Amino acid sequence: MSAQSALDNTLREILHVVQPLPEDWTARSQIIHELREAIESMECLRGATVEPFGSFVSNLFTRWGDLDVSIEFTNGSFVSSNGKKQKQRLLGDVMNALRQKGGWRKYQLIPHARVPILKVESHIQNVSCDISIDNLKCQVKSKLLLWISEMDTRFRDMVLLVKEWAKAHKINNPRAGTFNSYSLTLLVLFHFQTCSPAILPPLKDIYPGNIIDDLKGLRVDTERHIAETCGANIERIKRAYSMRPKNRSSLSELLVSFLGKFSDISTRASEFGICTYTGQWHAIESNTRWLPKTSYSLFIEDPFEQPENIARAVRTGELTRISGAFAMSHHRLISTNHSSFSNMPDQRSLLATLVRPQTLHLIVGPPVRNPVYNPEHRQPTQPQWFRAESSRWRTPTSNNGARKPTHPQVNQLVPSPSPVQPLLVPMLVHSRSQVQPPRAHKLVYSPSQVQPQLQTTEPKWYDNRSTTGPKQYRNGSTTKKPPPQTHQDRPQQMWRPRSDTS
Repeated sequence: MSAQSALDNTLREILHVVQPLPEDWTARSQIIHELREAIESMECLRGATVEPFGSFVSNLFTRWGDLDVSIEFTNGSFVSSNGKKQKQRLLGDVMNALRQKGGWRKYQLIPHARVPILKVESHIQNVSCDISIDNLKCQVKSKLLLWISEMDTRFRDMVLLVKEWAKAHKINNPRAGTFNSYSLTLLVLFHFQTCSPAILPPLKDIYPGNIIDDLKGLRVDTERHIAETCGANIERIKRAYSMRPKNRSSLSELLVSFLGKFSDISTRASEFGICTYTGQWHAIESNTRWLPKTSYSLFIEDPFEQPENIARAVRTGELTRISGAFAMSHHRLISTNHSSFSNMPDQRSLLATLVRPQTLHLIVGPPVRNPVYNPEHRQPTQPQWFRAESSRWRTPTSNNGARKPTHPQVNQLVPSPSPVQPLLVPMLVHSRSQVQPPRAHKLVYSPSQVQPQLQTTEPKWYDNRSTTGPKQYRNGSTTKKPPPQTHQDRPQQMWRPRSDTS
């Protein structure tokens, strides 16, 4: 298998884990239904609707993604424009209604954000929800990203991979001065616009205008106009792209080039901004729309709400660390011998560059710390019966081959180290006139505590026939410590039962 194919297979395994399952879609739909029931019970929100937006609508969310919803007021079918203070008051009422209804927790009202939101967590899969008021512009953005992702399926795959990679390097948290998910999505879009040949067009070719300026008048007419314009342009672009050379880069090639493209982003950000509307780097000093906003560490223009900077939360100190994450990951991917992916430690090391520990656990399982006992291959749970055997326990044979029993044998059930595997261990029954066999076997536990072992104990070398006086050993000594025995002497010891006539 080539290095590229090995990395492609690894990326497919990551996608298999991070992309949402059918039950994730069902859970979010149920959450939206419960929110609608709660809103309908509020007198101050009578007639309002609950509309999802964000990655859930654009189909760019992972299994653990948040859910964004907007409470919309029809306002006589016109685009509503509630003020910020009105939105803050309504969100407070929503929080009280959800507390009374139950099924929600971790309430956090953020009234002074640029867009006031209420954060709550649902009891269904512990999904975090961001609730806003009259957020039509974000709904339109989400639909546009959905239409863009349908133009090339690699775009969605790359967004999911980059989101997981960013979380692994802790650069997907705007509160900590790094990227938000929308910024990461536009970085992937910009990469698809600037690779050669281009995979996606500049967004001005899809919608030639600033969408935020067109959200006015009758809402149904506004949404229809945007949908028809984008749909017609996308079909035209598809026909034009079918007549030119197509970019057939694999996911692994696209990811490596993506990381390399932005590995020096901390240096370029001081002079250039990222514009997906035109699909180009733009010099900040020559862009009159950006000049009042040059205090930002990084500028990524929102193509649907120009000239807003969606990377305004990125801090200078964090931008250096972000650039380092790009450079380190790029170097790791191009220098690793991907052909050795059959080696589990090598695969774990590479996956740790791309995913979080919890995602790594879902892909390859927990690391095996004990090479002797693998908990993934534990013993069967049905009781099993084993007979511990040793050559010294076998019945000796006579010269003619017939078996000559020497000791009656019964089986005794003794507990084994494993609670599911009792063992049948042979045990000798002797008459009072018989002495113990030369070597007794006792059951001891092996270090792994999985299988018992038979350990042979040394016999005592004194004669017990005398019941009075000190114990005498074979050499006539009365010392307690027996003389050392050689290996050749031990097999010659003959132990016979005492005769009743002696």
